[in-house]
Formats: sequence, C-alpha cells, structure tokens
Amino acid sequence: YEVMVPFQALQAVGHTVHAVCPGKGSGEKCRTAIHDFEGDQTYSEKRGHDFALNATFNDIKAEKYDALVIAGGRAPEYLRLETRVLDMVRHFFKAGKPVAAICHGPQILCAAGVIGGRKVSCYPAVAPEVRLAGAEYADIRIHEAVTDGNLVTAPAWPAHPAWIGQ
Repeated sequence: YEVMVPFQALQAVGHTVHAVCPGKGSGEKCRTAIHDFEGDQTYSEKRGHDFALNATFNDIKAEKYDALVIAGGRAPEYLRLETRVLDMVRHFFKAGKPVAAICHGPQILCAAGVIGGRKVSCYPAVAPEVRLAGAEYADIRIHEAVTDGNLVTAPAWPAHPAWIGQ
C-alpha cells in the first residue's frame, strides 16, 4: 500500500512519478509486503504485490526532481544503508524541496541526519530513532499526518488521505 497508493495517486493528479530501487533497473520488479493492524502488539506482514519499477536507480539525478516520497514498510531498513540514497535525501532537504515519508520511512531521514529540530511522525516502533536523530516525535493517530515546513510524515498507510493531501 505504501508504495502503490502514493505512486498511483500522484500520477492521477498529473505528476510524473519514478519508482526506483538500488541495484535494479526500469522494468524490473520489487517484491512488497503488506502490513496490517489486526489487534496484535505490532503489525502483521503478508506478501504484497510485485511492484514494477519504471526508472533505473543509477540514472536518477536528485536535482532533476521536484519532490521525494519515501514509502514505509521494511524497505527503509535496507535503503538507509545506501550512501547514494542518503545523499539524495540530503539534496532534497538542502534544496528545500517537498519530502514525504510514512511509517518506517523516517528511518532513512534519521540515517541521513536531516530531521534535527523537526516534528516527525512515523510508525511508533521508529519513534526512538526519530528522537535520537534530534526530532520531536509527533504521536498522532494512525490516520493523521503532520507537516513541518517541507516535510510531511505519517504513522502508517491508514493515513494515506491526510498524508497525500498534505
């Protein structure tokens, strides 16, 4: 949900959206997972869609893009280890371009060192990292989003309407 919904919603309102993954090219696929909230102490995980990429990571130049969307799920745990991903994130913050992150997405923002002094929401299990990165954790309801300057964040996919709207 966290990749597919914003990808489609932004296209629906006229934006050109490129989905990329380090080490993969246009036309290749990424396996996704669906996280759901079924009353357990944390989310459950189910196999998601095979999401087709429409651009090649190595060809991406951050300066040619107007905004950055960072999906949640388990991908940020992997992506925050990629130096080039962190450099791209830093570019968007330095340039003051819009950045949206949801669920575990703020893990990448923490690793990039860009959220100090900001108000940031995320999946509650990521809150300690957000605080350690110097941000104020926004403990909001699961269907809400928070905007701080050029940054909009939300706790999980039930916030898609508020998050995408902001």
